[in-house]
Amino acid sequence: MSDANVELVRGIYNAFAAGDIEGVLSRMDPAIVWNEAESFPYADNNPYRGPEAILTGVFARLGTEWEGFAALPEEYLDAGDTVVVLGRYRGTCKATGRAMDAQLAHVWRVAEGRATAFQQYTDTLQAARVTGAV
Repeated sequence: MSDANVELVRGIYNAFAAGDIEGVLSRMDPAIVWNEAESFPYADNNPYRGPEAILTGVFARLGTEWEGFAALPEEYLDAGDTVVVLGRYRGTCKATGRAMDAQLAHVWRVAEGRATAFQQYTDTLQAARVTGAV
């Protein structure tokens, strides 16, 4: 089952990279709990509950506030019902023109073929500097 979980999560990143937001959301459980890293700009409404909250609270903001934003997975770690993704965020903040190139670690929980929880870890200081928050 864990191979299927890794493929589910891989499919989320592939859909996101292709701009297929419906493909991303369709892989999520209706009751998914999504947490942005503490002090990350989009952690203001943690936890996001359900795909619609994630769409409006995270993805829509990424789409309007960033140029070329990408979550680029480099490694998938299979831990059964948990999948950890290591990689990088890249993009340019439209408001400041500053570029971000930050490490990321995402922890996904999977049950019955759907993503049920997400926890982001990243360089929040870099994000704050790039967005002009500090």
